[in-house]
Amino acid sequence: MDLILASTSSYRKALLERLQISFRCLAPNITEAPLPAETPADLARRLAHAKAAAVADRNPTAVVIGSDQVAICGDRILGKPGGAAAARQQLQASSGRQVLFYTSVAVLAPDHPAQVETLQTAVWFRKLTAADIERYLQLEAPWDCAGSFKAEALGITLFERINGDDPTALEGLPLILTARLLRAVGLDPLRL
Repeated sequence: MDLILASTSSYRKALLERLQISFRCLAPNITEAPLPAETPADLARRLAHAKAAAVADRNPTAVVIGSDQVAICGDRILGKPGGAAAARQQLQASSGRQVLFYTSVAVLAPDHPAQVETLQTAVWFRKLTAADIERYLQLEAPWDCAGSFKAEALGITLFERINGDDPTALEGLPLILTARLLRAVGLDPLRL
């Protein structure tokens, strides 16, 4: 079996490794810009499927996993900040507010219909002081993380609470959902 994760994300790779299955990673090389009037959930779903489809087109006999995550605070999408200034702005905007994360997973397999689902996770940030934000950014430098935090590490201290169905969804690849979608195409991680 050829299983491919359509991603070059070290976070998603580390998450999928938890399932103890053999896979390889390939870059999907797609454009990730939102479409006009596209909802955050629809954007995450479309991009997860597009990533999987781009890699599946080049590897037609493989089972391909694609995933994408979109964070939204109010009506503003929080992308990967890329640096300290944007991360500071995102955390200031999230302070004391709810941020919604839409994490989608697509599994494409030969002779099976596409499996694509989206999970919503709500995160309530505590009130953050300027000193909290500066210290956090200094310690973790979350420049490549949507929402400017790493929930699997010190970023969890920025929250008051989380509401969601999969504890790994905030990290970028919900493993409960991924395992279920793999089983739907005949690949049970417990039997590989």
